[in-house]
Amino acid sequence: MKERILFLCTGNSARSQMAEALLRLIASDHVEAESAGTHPVGLHPMTVESMLEIGVDVRNYRSKNLEEFVGQSFNYVITVCDRAKESCPVVPGATHIRHWSFDDPAAAPLEARLEVFRRVRDEIANRLCRFLIEEVRFTPAALQCYRCNVQLQPDSV
Repeated sequence: MKERILFLCTGNSARSQMAEALLRLIASDHVEAESAGTHPVGLHPMTVESMLEIGVDVRNYRSKNLEEFVGQSFNYVITVCDRAKESCPVVPGATHIRHWSFDDPAAAPLEARLEVFRRVRDEIANRLCRFLIEEVRFTPAALQCYRCNVQLQPDSV
């Protein structure tokens, strides 16, 4: 049975969308990844651009409201921004709740914004790899982690 993981942020426009797409890239055979926002605002264009740079197409993704997932169960709900953590300290249907704090790339100055999107994307990818190894404890033959040079082997965790 696949682990169900929901990434939650305020707008569901950048960080949670990146986390959903990256987890699908890294472990789609083993997890079901979703994302939502407490106040969804639409997919940020630089989310699309920064993900396309690594070959991940999120153009068909859409911002979803947390209410769309009411009544569903998740093994993990992971907030990826501090405001979502504050507004959703308890999520019904979540077995485990985790908080990972990442900078809001959309709040960066315009001249540095794309670079911040790239940095946050890579930070999320690395955090996902550590999460899969240390907490979820997957032991498939090989689970390729983007940008962190981690290869999970059957007896390595």
